[in-house]
Amino acid sequence: MTLPDQPSLYRPASPPERRWWWRLEDATGAEVEVLAEYAGQRFPSQADAESWVGEVWAELTEFGVDAVTLFEDDREVYGPMSLHA
Repeated sequence: MTLPDQPSLYRPASPPERRWWWRLEDATGAEVEVLAEYAGQRFPSQADAESWVGEVWAELTEFGVDAVTLFEDDREVYGPMSLHA
């Protein structure tokens, strides 16, 4: 006997639940505009935000991003954090 397929328990976070985001900055601290796939990314947790920047930091530097600052909603958590060695 097999059981019917169960609905997935995974539910992507809704926009209000994606409270964590990075401000992408150049060497002067000004915001940098990047391609849409990197711009405006928001995350449901600090760990997710940190994992993302750890995966894409090299690509961000190609767009002139020198540092990033982490925010939870409007609260600055830390930064700027350099993307250079």
